[in-house]
Amino acid sequence: MTKSIYQLKKEIVEVGRRTYERGYVASNDGNISARVDDKKVLITPTGVSKGYMKPEDLVLVDYDGHVLTQGKRPSSEVFMHLRIYKERPDVNSVCHAHPIHATGYAVAGLSLEKCVLPEVIIVLGGIPLVDYGEPGTDDFFEPVLKFLKDHDAFLLANHGALTIGSDILNAYHKMETLEHFAHISFVAQQLGGVKVLPKEDVQRLMEARARYGVPSTAGCLVCEGPGGESCEIYQGASATSNEKANLKPQLEQVDREALIKTVTDAVLKKLA
Repeated sequence: MTKSIYQLKKEIVEVGRRTYERGYVASNDGNISARVDDKKVLITPTGVSKGYMKPEDLVLVDYDGHVLTQGKRPSSEVFMHLRIYKERPDVNSVCHAHPIHATGYAVAGLSLEKCVLPEVIIVLGGIPLVDYGEPGTDDFFEPVLKFLKDHDAFLLANHGALTIGSDILNAYHKMETLEHFAHISFVAQQLGGVKVLPKEDVQRLMEARARYGVPSTAGCLVCEGPGGESCEIYQGASATSNEKANLKPQLEQVDREALIKTVTDAVLKKLA
């Protein structure tokens, strides 16, 4: 059953409150939107805290960005949302925030593409790092487009995180999953490093997606060797040449991590 505009407004307000209370945004940061139909989109206003929004604060726009309601102005990143809806007819909500750990990875220039947690592999697959673009401009969302077809969660370099979903709660829950994964990965790094799952286990998890109704085709990074020398994106099939090209920076990062660990271990052994 199609939801009314008022129902969508209430859900966006509730998700905005959760996003703010969890510390995923500060001040007036972030933006959330929902597809109303094939002509209209609801989006959060600019200059309003996501934790204190009211249903009447939300802005109705058409797919060209024209404001259809009086009062507040839409988020300056409205055109990113509209472009996502045009490119992905299956997407009905977009959530953009700055959760601490996920944004930390984005600022450090690191993706979250390793096959680590079963739930993340099933729901999101690998989470790519998207090149930096100036907020509020076309340059902000253009780098997202090359990943948009296959992914539902993204790290935005030097900026934050972005998730998309079948409805408002679905998009928000993916943001929770992304931040939870980033936090766990951060802790694991402090404890000695992230251990990826074996390829056979990943294969079974990827196959389980169909049973759970997960449409995402995003793969994740499997590292067979201790130094990551046989790393590959696992999608249940061989990676394409484009995927391998996109993987190159990640492989270089894996090699750097292995080198740093080797040098650190050697120094500690000398000091022992």
